[in-house]
Amino acid sequence: MATFHLRTDTTHATWNRDQRPAIHVSPGDVVTLDILDSSDGQVHPDSTVDTVANLDFGRVNPVTGPVFVDGAQPGDALVITVMAVDVADWGWTANIPGFGLLSDAFPEPHLRISQITAGYAQMLPGIRVPICPFIGTIGLAPEIPGDHPLVPPTVQGGNMDVRHVTAHSRLWLPVAVPGALLSVGDTHAAQGDGEVAGTAIETSGQVTLKIDVKKKLALKSPELETDPRSHRQGPAWVTTGIGPDLFRAARQAVEHMIERLARELRLAPDDAYLLLSAAGDLKISEIVDAPNWVVSMHLPTHLWD
Repeated sequence: MATFHLRTDTTHATWNRDQRPAIHVSPGDVVTLDILDSSDGQVHPDSTVDTVANLDFGRVNPVTGPVFVDGAQPGDALVITVMAVDVADWGWTANIPGFGLLSDAFPEPHLRISQITAGYAQMLPGIRVPICPFIGTIGLAPEIPGDHPLVPPTVQGGNMDVRHVTAHSRLWLPVAVPGALLSVGDTHAAQGDGEVAGTAIETSGQVTLKIDVKKKLALKSPELETDPRSHRQGPAWVTTGIGPDLFRAARQAVEHMIERLARELRLAPDDAYLLLSAAGDLKISEIVDAPNWVVSMHLPTHLWD
């Protein structure tokens, strides 16, 4: 087993099967990757909403890599054991105009900077979000030639924002090109299921991965084994959206929680929206009782107790 370290001078801004590898590794090797935050350093601890309004989207979501894995071929699966995810001592959460589940209801930029210490992110006055660092973007090069955007996830992974890709989890990704070409980015300190406002607690970080290959395991999409510590516990407030349209029901569940937070905690709606993106979990609670489905938004009450 060999060990490698990739720094942020190996980042790139698109998926491309012809991207030049930053390193070559063998199955069983361990790679540590330094990760830039999803703004590519455009947001700073002293940033204002003007920074959000003027983001250069051509720089958003940079990834470190790619890593060429010897022996990986189309039809195989890359098996990635996440050994560690470490994040910086601050992060940011923003409402970016035109982005997010309720983008029509929140058209103005909004920004909150969190200080991260002792296992918590101080996101709003009196509200601390427990951190659970994870990898937002981890994926392989696509089969189709040319540049492909980093933000939408694909069957090769990418910007999945599954908050359970934490230390001690194991991820399987379907290989589409020789060498797989693994790249990683978008570390988060915490996120709610759904990332409803479009951002989590975004931060720079460092991840350590052990990389293996499972031959002739033709997966149709990524698969994951989670660490139990990545699941939230304890009492929560829950609001619901009910109807025949899952997307509309999801919006309703979030809208109703924003209303509750305004009523019970006197939070401004835009702050409540960002809090739900960082710490609220959007779940499909029922999808069998036609014609109406139930989507629920869960928010742990220990955030402010």
